[in-house]
Amino acid sequence: MKKIIFSIFICLFFLTGCGSKDDELVLVTEAGFAPYEYYEDGEIVGVDIDIAKEIADSLGKKLVIKDVAFDSIINEVKTGKADIGAAGISYSDERAKQVDFTINYATSRQVVIVNENSNITSPSDIYNKKIAVQLGSVADSYVTKNFTDATIVRQKKYLAAIQDLLTNKVDCVVMDELPAQEMIKSNDGLKILDGELATDNYGMVVQKGNEELLKEVNKVLQRLIDEGKIDSYIINHSTK
Repeated sequence: MKKIIFSIFICLFFLTGCGSKDDELVLVTEAGFAPYEYYEDGEIVGVDIDIAKEIADSLGKKLVIKDVAFDSIINEVKTGKADIGAAGISYSDERAKQVDFTINYATSRQVVIVNENSNITSPSDIYNKKIAVQLGSVADSYVTKNFTDATIVRQKKYLAAIQDLLTNKVDCVVMDELPAQEMIKSNDGLKILDGELATDNYGMVVQKGNEELLKEVNKVLQRLIDEGKIDSYIINHSTK
């Protein structure tokens, strides 16, 4: 009996001891959305990572980052597999039924990327075209709602959408302006059309009902906004 009790005690110690989830803040993201989150020298960095580090420091926790497909982020947070989610996530009524949103901390402009020799010269020219977007993104929602006569190709990764454009499988890609600028830096022959399709805002998400965490994240976000740090993060990661 003593051996059994001792074994149970040891198991509980390792389950609740150092390195447990209680000591960690788990951020789930999709690390293909520079400057917000991207890989550099094998490490995930970016605006959202800098923000998450501030949140983790405020909570006295270690930041752990999970890289998943964008359309899996909401479910990861909803089911408690991650504490917060961030990757250019905009508010929608459907998402708000599953998770709680923080205050907005960044503004997005949805733009159109085309090949330099494309006959598409303005965003209004993409009606009846084949448009690539990231599955579940702002661009996906906007194009689906407003370009009902277009053929929409939904990819899990922005890089796959860009590759479709480079190989002429689609006529254009619709995405956030800042990541779009990063994409054309590393892909010759692409350009961003003048003008925008839509403007939206980004927030982070936490598990529904976790008021304590939501309050703390909002507190840190507001402080970073007031101090101008988020703008600094964006400039820093956009110039790399």
